[in-house]
Amino acid sequence: MDGGAFGAGKAGGAFDPHAFIRQPQTLLRLLSWVFSIVVFGSIVNEGYVNRLDETQEHCIFNRNRNACNYGITVGVLAFLSCLLYLALDAYFPQISSVKDRKKAVLSDIGVSAFWAFLWFVGFCFLTNQWQASKEEDNPLNEGGDAARAAITFSFFSIFTWGFLTFLAFRRLRDITFQEEYNTLFPNSPSLLP
Repeated sequence: MDGGAFGAGKAGGAFDPHAFIRQPQTLLRLLSWVFSIVVFGSIVNEGYVNRLDETQEHCIFNRNRNACNYGITVGVLAFLSCLLYLALDAYFPQISSVKDRKKAVLSDIGVSAFWAFLWFVGFCFLTNQWQASKEEDNPLNEGGDAARAAITFSFFSIFTWGFLTFLAFRRLRDITFQEEYNTLFPNSPSLLP
């Protein structure tokens, strides 16, 4: 294998979908993608209810419109972020420059940590508002399962995005090692594939 950046031995080669799907970050991104769909989908579908004597619908989370808006916004943006970073993960083996790879991994670390934090805030906020909800605001208990699903998958998302952050740190460590190795031994072959 010829020298180059971490993983650059495959740069310019054909895309291998089987290897791509088996990567842990790909599986976690797909899982995070599904979780975000569940969160925003359940709130959009059944997150707004009304009392028997009212026609206007209110958020199921303590009639707090901000709780529903937060869940929907974070869910949709996390969905889009997952798609973006899935595309970056697919393109990553084609990047031959160590510096460009490092930038991609640093952005992955920042974005993944940011989403883990946002999902933590969302879980706490939705749980708090769900506990404060009054039974008379929803006498038929409509949308209760959807609210619990949004809370549950917000909780799961904290861990998937946190683990994505951990995997990105590992990838950064490998890239940094390769960069230092290339600096110390400029004429030697690459250690990492």
